[in-house]
Amino acid sequence: MNPFDWRSRLGEKIRNIPDFPEPGIQFKDITPLVKDPTALRLAIHHLIHPFVNLSVTAVAGMEARGFIFGSLAAWELGVSFVPLRKPGKLPYDVQSVSYALEYGESTLEAHVDAVSLGDRVLLVDDLLATGGTAQASCELLETLGAQIVGLAFVIELEALKGRERLAGQNIHSLLPL
Repeated sequence: MNPFDWRSRLGEKIRNIPDFPEPGIQFKDITPLVKDPTALRLAIHHLIHPFVNLSVTAVAGMEARGFIFGSLAAWELGVSFVPLRKPGKLPYDVQSVSYALEYGESTLEAHVDAVSLGDRVLLVDDLLATGGTAQASCELLETLGAQIVGLAFVIELEALKGRERLAGQNIHSLLPL
């Protein structure tokens, strides 16, 4: 392996788990990636690289794995982190957005003061699949007054066409699979 081929290095750290959480699904396990501090640092560097000159003022991440990459990206950029949570997890006034999943419906919430009017937000998550969660996250943040400057994902499942659902957004993924 070429030592400068960071995509291969990171790709080796993604473990496939067949038939999880249900038959026919191949789960992309990021545990080996976050276990390796050098690989994790490499992932964060490449996640934020396209956005460092875009005056990002906050990073948002979706529960739960988006918290890992999002909070590290926020720390690296020196900006605030906005947790987008499942219902009932936030103790203050919240704004909510509900959205359809392949197998039902889900909701995300954020504190009403999580972002300020005009904040320039980078949305970070571990995986882009159909794009439903990312689309709902953008809607929630925009409702709160933020501007989405980009979306960054560690893994993109290209066959599920989530990028198409997010047309018009500045999307960056490290590992298109």
